[in-house]
Amino acid sequence: MRTLTNEEIAIFSKRDGVKTRAAEGFLCSMGTNEMYAVMNLNQDARIYKWNAATIEAIKDGISLANKPAPALNN
Repeated sequence: MRTLTNEEIAIFSKRDGVKTRAAEGFLCSMGTNEMYAVMNLNQDARIYKWNAATIEAIKDGISLANKPAPALNN
């Protein structure tokens, strides 16, 4: 799993209904282990009572982090 760029994180955190700070904070600090990130998401979502839009945005961010970084166009 790779670290997401600030631009990628902004895409998820700016979706309608998403708690921006929650999504940004989580996606910036989720680490590189997918299983740990998903377990942490489930725990944090329950503790902080995140809404469905926020949870879905974070799940999509985790999913993107599992894909290779896009190639830079030079």
